Amino acid sequence: MDTAASTSLYPFHRSKTIHLVRHAQGIHNVEGEKNHDAYLSYDLFDAHLTPLGWQQVSNLHKHVHETGLAKKIELVITSPLLRTMQTAVGVFGGEGYADGIDAPPLMVADAGNSNHAAISSLNSPPFIAVELCREHLGVHPCDKRRSITEYKSLFPAINFSLIESNDDILWTADVREANEEVAKRGMKFVNWLWTRKEKEIAVVTHSGFLYHTLSAFGNDCHPSIKSEICTHFANCELRSMVIVDRSMIGSDAPTTNYPGKIPSGLDLPSDVAAEKHPKQGASQ
Repeated sequence: MDTAASTSLYPFHRSKTIHLVRHAQGIHNVEGEKNHDAYLSYDLFDAHLTPLGWQQVSNLHKHVHETGLAKKIELVITSPLLRTMQTAVGVFGGEGYADGIDAPPLMVADAGNSNHAAISSLNSPPFIAVELCREHLGVHPCDKRRSITEYKSLFPAINFSLIESNDDILWTADVREANEEVAKRGMKFVNWLWTRKEKEIAVVTHSGFLYHTLSAFGNDCHPSIKSEICTHFANCELRSMVIVDRSMIGSDAPTTNYPGKIPSGLDLPSDVAAEKHPKQGASQ
């Protein structure tokens, strides 16, 4: 295989590292596995995590700390649904919250029938909720969100400022968002990431959103790499990816590059000098 064709080189400041996480097991996953028609039930409205889901969150929390990943992440983006926000704060948030701590909790105790202690925002990256990375919209009540007012009371330290409507105006009871529409929304989300200054970002989202968004990538790679990119995520699975700005969407200036020639002086490379003065180069 031609090395030049199989290896790509890009300026560091035109790349970002994104850590993609599918939410942990929700009550809709359990009921939907038993009977797919359960997804139509309003009993699963804005599905919360199961006790097993919280165990999955705890295990991933330990992993991101043991590997040092937790210290690298500059921003956590989460879909504004109960199961994704519970997963996000449980994995990337601080330890237990106690009264008197001079910081709002990421999650209050027992948020969303969690039977879980409050989670602190101390020593945690900022968290922001973004509608673009929601699951398929429509028909399934488990994918319908609550009001932002209610979420703010449950997740005080999550930033909801990018969500324009208090109520969920994107979800409709009779029309399910098509796969192609999810993929288009996913690409809009990826392009939006380039407007962020952060270089290392965690994104906590959903299986369908991840699959249809990532399927647009890797077509120029080896089939095994393509499979690694877009195979369906398991509950609470994390995959780290690097995205590259090939079309100048982003505007990040390089922070590690150094211009050289300080102080200024003659620095013509020898091979260039030979091209500029061929007779001198031949006589040497």
